Amino acid sequence: MKPKIGITMGDPAGIGPEICIKVLSQQDVYDRCNPIVVGDAEVMKNAVALLKSNLKINPIQRVADAKFDFGTVDVFDMKNVVAAELQPGVVSAMAGNAAFEAVKKVIDLALAEEIDATVTAPINKESIHKAGHKYSGHTEIYAHFTNTAKFAMLLADENLRVIHVTTHVSLRKACDLCKKDRILEVISLLNDACIQFGIEKPRIAVAGLNPHAGENGLFGDEEINEIIPAIVEANHLGFQVEGPVPPDTMFVKAVQGKYDGCVAMYHDQGHIPFKLEGFQWDNEKQTMKSVKGVNITLGLPIIRTSVDHGTAFEIAGKGIASPDAMLVAIDYAILMAKHRKK
Repeated sequence: MKPKIGITMGDPAGIGPEICIKVLSQQDVYDRCNPIVVGDAEVMKNAVALLKSNLKINPIQRVADAKFDFGTVDVFDMKNVVAAELQPGVVSAMAGNAAFEAVKKVIDLALAEEIDATVTAPINKESIHKAGHKYSGHTEIYAHFTNTAKFAMLLADENLRVIHVTTHVSLRKACDLCKKDRILEVISLLNDACIQFGIEKPRIAVAGLNPHAGENGLFGDEEINEIIPAIVEANHLGFQVEGPVPPDTMFVKAVQGKYDGCVAMYHDQGHIPFKLEGFQWDNEKQTMKSVKGVNITLGLPIIRTSVDHGTAFEIAGKGIASPDAMLVAIDYAILMAKHRKK
């Protein structure tokens, strides 16, 4: 049985609708899963027209009415966008609300087990907030509506898999949140995720928080007081954990295959090396040529993967956005769904 994958269209003023259409223009996707886009059918029809695609949009109100036929895109139609008023690349409450409602619906469908996994296209935080939904990102929306207290963000692409101890908080607050119990928690989440990806005995590296991983207390004592005790306990529990490793060398080793997963202490510590490895900038065209990598929320009762890039308002409506990250996100959703069904 092919897993049913719910894909949100993301912010309708961004690149989400067009990357959904580009991905669903590929027969291979339908060979491996049954995809449903959750969003506004008129927005998706406009994306088809923008790309001069031959795909047909099939608006539905129930998953049971989906056709799952290549050439037809099933859209769980939220009917929440006035297409004539939508402006590509412009922040608006309408677009933010549409993006939020699509996320909420796909969560509901997964919790009801009508779909097997969820994949999210990018949302714009400013638009979401303008619509009155005060969340800092997808991860927090999922955690709230699934009543999940312990969760973490994992970035994955080929050899590089990075989990975060903290994410959307100030750098000053992130330092205060790097505590033993939280670090041990994300090590456990990362270990379980790697096993889901088919890695039998994951090798995990934990980054230091301070320069040179603290240099034995010379540049800070967080390693001594919080990080090392978490690593010691993780190894006692049977995990294979190394660290604290200075992050300026940890990620280099991980890309080459030394580690199966890495623990980053804060948002940019993990995101910068990940995007340096997976994103390609075209200096001549002044745009991203390719964006790869998937964002996975661990600890949830449902599966959620996502592209690890934004709405790219600067190129929205031009038809040039790369679908690479969306393809990777769908790949991981299929992999995790199949593992969960075993």
